[in-house]
Amino acid sequence: MRSGSAPEAAPWIALGGLGLAAAVLALIGLGDLPLRDFDEATVARVALELRHGLGEAPWLPTLWDKPYLNKAPGLHSLIALVIGATTQQNQLPSEWAIRLAPALLSCLVVPLGGWLQWLLRPGDRSSALATSLILLTLLPVARHGRLAMLDGTQLTAMALLWLALLQLNSSRYSAIWGAIAGLMASAMLLLKAPLLVPAAVAAGLALAWGKEWKCWNNRSTALIGMLLGLAPGIGWHLWHAHIRGSKALWLWGGDGAGRVLLDAGEGSDLGWRVPLIEVLEGGWPWLPLLPFALIWAWQCRQSRWGRWSLACLITLGGAILPLRTQLPWYSHPLWLPIALLCAPLLVWLVERPHSSSNSPGNPKPPCRWLLLRLPIFWLGLGLLLLLLWLGSFSSIGGSLAPYRGLAGLLGLGWCGGGWWLRFGAPQRRRLGVISLSCGNVAALAMLFHSPLWLWELNETWPVQPVAALARANPGREIRLKGYDERPSLNWYAEQRIRRFKKGPGRPLSDKPQEDCIIEGQAGRWTLANCR
Repeated sequence: MRSGSAPEAAPWIALGGLGLAAAVLALIGLGDLPLRDFDEATVARVALELRHGLGEAPWLPTLWDKPYLNKAPGLHSLIALVIGATTQQNQLPSEWAIRLAPALLSCLVVPLGGWLQWLLRPGDRSSALATSLILLTLLPVARHGRLAMLDGTQLTAMALLWLALLQLNSSRYSAIWGAIAGLMASAMLLLKAPLLVPAAVAAGLALAWGKEWKCWNNRSTALIGMLLGLAPGIGWHLWHAHIRGSKALWLWGGDGAGRVLLDAGEGSDLGWRVPLIEVLEGGWPWLPLLPFALIWAWQCRQSRWGRWSLACLITLGGAILPLRTQLPWYSHPLWLPIALLCAPLLVWLVERPHSSSNSPGNPKPPCRWLLLRLPIFWLGLGLLLLLLWLGSFSSIGGSLAPYRGLAGLLGLGWCGGGWWLRFGAPQRRRLGVISLSCGNVAALAMLFHSPLWLWELNETWPVQPVAALARANPGREIRLKGYDERPSLNWYAEQRIRRFKKGPGRPLSDKPQEDCIIEGQAGRWTLANCR
């Protein structure tokens, strides 16, 4: 099939349906839980100050009336628009209003990932659908996307950037796709700007590997479109530097290079192990496909799919693993290339084309004898989950009761998937993939309908009672005794509450009408020194 006719035959309706399913999943229980520390509460406060125009200049973010230098205001500005459309002027925005924009934007990666695979493997409808299906069912993609954080939106922008660059090979609309690529680069500059570097390098490596840039239609027109698209992102950073001077470099030095060379913030001391642990924990049930997929992609490295999937995963992995400051969501960009890698292997497991040649350009998957036993592995995992579900009803396994429904749904889905994938008929094996996917989707829906999906809230005390005490005493400077400052407490108290540190030169009695101390433990909080 000629690449020029590929887009007309793409499974647009199915990809759109999977994207709609992702949107429905993202909206389940979206506003039921409070904002978490640190990212969500910080993003919310920056967005609120942008909404009220509290910065020293337009489009420059602030945090508690001071310059916010950590991130550009791309997503914060969109959240500010939602706040303006849904919240009254003197009302604290709801959690739903804060999370809506990132949740919906993050959903777009599901159909975009399938479209991206379609361009890498023209005519392979099954692999395109499998890519979207994998992205839909991955817990990290679904969970991080619904948080008021930049990672899900950044993944969508990266997918569209790569897609636009791939379109330059076959499309007559070079200027439009070039402008889209430039606009997505601008979007990344206005989200997590330093991530644009590895994303662009990954695409550049894949383009250079296959010399694809030689096949671009109207190269000069495409480059002009890219430059025009880049103008908003570059323009904002120049404006930022003009107003804030050398402080603007922190966005690149502290948040970018500083995380590679220095401990630029709080994070795990496990270093490069953190992204690997996140992939090992969050990639189920598709994770067992990844080792085989990596070998197969290397065997197919002369194909467009092999070049792009390997270049993207290796480049992003090489940018993320060396970070000295590691947090769990830093591995989020890896899920798109992982889905691109695993999807064709999942399709092979279902279709098993015996007639395919084993030529250098079209080799069969490696270790097929072991790959064909993966359904038994999935079946065993499903049985184990069902045993945990049964055990949760006993006195010994009573602690598993909150996870009972999740274990039952996953167990049934994975059991049925492994069982049907063992059959010889392709129709039965397709039922196996549907069972695996439905088990994950149903479990995700149940998870998001419960308080379990935001498990970080259970790691420390709830802030609402303390925030209520602070709001009941307006006009005073309030300090928190015995605990570090928490952005979520500041958000719900609608004022900044710093940690109390009694200094020798500032006794509390000097300003009795301005100082209050909140002290106590979770569940029993009191105000002290208020007169």
